[in-house]
Amino acid sequence: MNMRNPNSDFIQTWTMPEHICDQLINWYNTNADYQYSGTVGGGDFSKKGIKDTSVKVSTDIAIHPENLDKPFNEYRVRLQECLKDYINTYPKVDSLCKFNIVEPYNIQHYKKGEGFKKEHFERDGYNNRTVRRCLVFMTYLNDLDAGGTIFPYQNRTLKAQKGKTVIFPTDWTHTHVGQISETQEKTIVTGWYSYIWDEDKSEA
Repeated sequence: MNMRNPNSDFIQTWTMPEHICDQLINWYNTNADYQYSGTVGGGDFSKKGIKDTSVKVSTDIAIHPENLDKPFNEYRVRLQECLKDYINTYPKVDSLCKFNIVEPYNIQHYKKGEGFKKEHFERDGYNNRTVRRCLVFMTYLNDLDAGGTIFPYQNRTLKAQKGKTVIFPTDWTHTHVGQISETQEKTIVTGWYSYIWDEDKSEA
């Protein structure tokens, strides 16, 4: 795994092997029965999120966090290596409450002109699920000339490059928005590391 130079904006990137990206795209393409129109505020298999095309237009597949079948097994191993590097760069993360991938994460496909169009962040506090989120992960599965991710507060734009994997905090400090490509399609994997709370304590 190749880690970029440490920086102070808490956004770190690595390079995922290309064969993992190819396997994930192939799995997505051969499992059309699981695909559904992307929503916002869903975060589970119920697909009860809001479908708002002014915010997000995509075709998604939700992946259960306990699904470690191929190709997700190797992806998760490599992703864990990225997380370890992130913790080495920002050791304070290791003093937080225990966290892991507990929500379904997504493979998201954007056709030309589609994308996550609205600035947003991942821990908005509207429900018990989002408030648990600690870190975001994302992997671009293909190259795009202009289809990356813009972080306004950090004055930084990540270029969409095949295999580029990024981890960053979930809070409002890391509000972000997708670049919309009118000429190329885009596929990513994205999800969250969430705190693992005792249910009694989380409802207090």
